[in-house]
Parts: sequence; structure tokens; C-alpha cells
Amino acid sequence: MEMPAIAGRRGRIFIFGFLSAIGPLSIDIYLPALPMLRQALGADEVQTLFTLSAFFIGFGAGQLVLGPLADRFGRKGPPLAGLALYSVASVACALAGSMHSIVLWRLAQACGGAAVPTAVQAMVRDLYDRNQSARVLSLNMMVTASAPIVAPLIGGQVLLWFDWRAIFWVLVAFGLVSLLAALTLPETLTPERRNAAHPLAMVLGYFEFLHSRRYLGYLACSTFYFCCLFAFIAGSPFVYIEYFGISPQHYGFLFGVNMLGMVAMSTVNGRIVVQRGADRLLRLALFAGAGASLVLLATGLSGFGGVVGIAAPLFVVLALLTVVASNAVSGALSVFPNRAGAAAALAGALQFGAAALISAAVGFFANGTPRPMIVIICLGAIAALLANLLLLRTARA
Repeated sequence: MEMPAIAGRRGRIFIFGFLSAIGPLSIDIYLPALPMLRQALGADEVQTLFTLSAFFIGFGAGQLVLGPLADRFGRKGPPLAGLALYSVASVACALAGSMHSIVLWRLAQACGGAAVPTAVQAMVRDLYDRNQSARVLSLNMMVTASAPIVAPLIGGQVLLWFDWRAIFWVLVAFGLVSLLAALTLPETLTPERRNAAHPLAMVLGYFEFLHSRRYLGYLACSTFYFCCLFAFIAGSPFVYIEYFGISPQHYGFLFGVNMLGMVAMSTVNGRIVVQRGADRLLRLALFAGAGASLVLLATGLSGFGGVVGIAAPLFVVLALLTVVASNAVSGALSVFPNRAGAAAALAGALQFGAAALISAAVGFFANGTPRPMIVIICLGAIAALLANLLLLRTARA
């Protein structure tokens, strides 16, 4: 029997954030274990990073399929089925005996989890207007950003007592709790508002989105800036743990500091976005992020300041991610409000498709120094700013 829907705006936002944490939690909790995983299974750095790339590919491609289904069959069914698959695949990851098996089951795990963010973003769009949805997404991201703070810390502490397999058992527990939480949410898309088109036709409808310059502008801002985060995720375990000699446990704290910045900026954005306007805050954040990335490039390539010279400007770049993402995603969904599920899916698919390429690129160009990670982060931040200036010129500055 379906559980009763939770009443109250705060309860919904908290559950939205908890469910949306499935992506960052699944990625970040095992970052401290990557060097251990590589040694245990006799793999090199490139093969180890394939476990990240596989998750990014599945999480992105899965959204392309599941987003239109959320417009056709409602917002609750797809994430419930996806969370069931996610839990089963997490069990398989914990029992895997080779890197190839982990890559395969991480792909399946990601395909299941992909149903969650598209449904959550579509629910927000169902319930709120443009600026209010940006505010709610900011609050949502404030909760979601807690996952990257807690996840590496949990992963690092688990490794004190157990091996890398225990981390996937933690994800099994998270998947089951998320399934129960999803059952408590209301269905926000009534039958009369659902898209009656065939799912294949809805998937082909993605080409319509690509003809909208404004939608592409918001999408490019979000996607390019997310590349900064994914380059950091792929490169930081090896940069901090192997290059600078930081322990896996301390790495979790260093990683979490960046996420605290995201939480803080989510709070600020949520408080002022309705008064200041989402488009204006988006552009200001992109300028600031691009400037900080140039500082990162200078300190990283010169070696000035050591680990602090990298960590300090990185903090600024990553803290602004939640401002960029919440305002850009709400803008993209406002262009096609009646197809919010598919619009959110395409945005998520491109973000995680870029993530797969970025994580592979960090591994391909790895040379034992922080330089590949730093250069990619700088390029992502600058590209996001250029996309805003070129494709969203009419946006309020």
C-alpha cells in the first residue's frame, strides 16, 4: 500500500534534497577508496577511473530515457523502479571480484539512480514558478550538498575498519531508505496534464529543445560549470592522496570543505534570488567562478602555495556551483514548462555525459601532477561564462 504523502513544504524540500543526493553520494563516498580499489584489483589509474565514467554515462543516458517517462506516466513510478534497480546493483558491486564487474554494475546502478533527479526537478517545476523554483532548487541543493560533505568522511572512516566493499553496502542501505522516502511524496502530475505521446516520440522530441537558443544557453552554463566539479572529483583523490601525501581520512575533510562552500552559497542564493533575479545571479556567479579559476591556473601551474594554493581558489570555484546550477536549471525548465521531465533529463544527460568525458580525460592526461585537473577546471569555468555571454545576451545583467 502506498504510504501517505508528507504534508508541508519543508518536508517536501528535505526529501527532494535527500533523494537528489543519490548522485553525489554514489560518486563521492568511494573516492577515498579509489587508490585501495586500484591496488586490490590490480588495475591502473585509467581503468579505475572507468568506474567513475561508467556511472556518469549510466546516470546521463538513463535520464534521457526516464525523463520522458516521468512526463508520460507521472513523477512517482519511474524513481521507485529506478531505486529498486539501484539497490540491487549496489549489492552486485559489493560482491564484485574484478574491475570489469564493478564497471558493469556501476553502469546499472547509475541507470537506476538516474530516475531520481529528473523526477525531483520536474516535481519542483510542477509546484513552483521560475524564481520560486530557483529558490526551492537552491534549498534543495543545500540539502543535497550535505552528501558530498558527509560522503567522503563516511568513506574514509569506513576504510579504517573495513575494505572498499563495505562502502557499497552503505549505498545498498541508502537505496532502500530512499525507496521508502520516495513512497511518501505526492504525485504532482495529474493524469490530464500528462504527455500522451509515445515514449519514443517524446525522446525524439529532444531535438526540439536543441532549437531553443535560450534553453541551450542555460544548459551550456550548467554543463560546462559542472565539468569543474567532475574534474575535481576524478583528479582530487590522486592529487591530494598520492601527490601531496594526504591520508584518505584527511582527504575526506579537505573534500568536505568545498561542499560547505556550496551549502553556504545555496543558502545565499535561496534568500536573494527572488529579489535579485535568477538570470542576474547566474551571470555574476559565472564571472566570479571564471576569475577564481584563472587564479587556480596560475597557482597550480607555478606551484605557488602548495596544497593551499590549489585548495583556496578551488573552494571559490566549487562553492559557486550551486548558484550556477540552480539558476541555470530553473531557467532551462522555464523554457519548456509543460515538458519539465524531458527538459530536466536532457540537462542531466548532457551534464553527466560531459562528466564521463572529463573523468576519462583526467585519467588519460594524468602525469602524476595536479596540472591536468587544474587546466580542465579552468577551461570549464571560462566556457560556462562564454556560453552565458554568447547565448543569453538578453538575460538581465
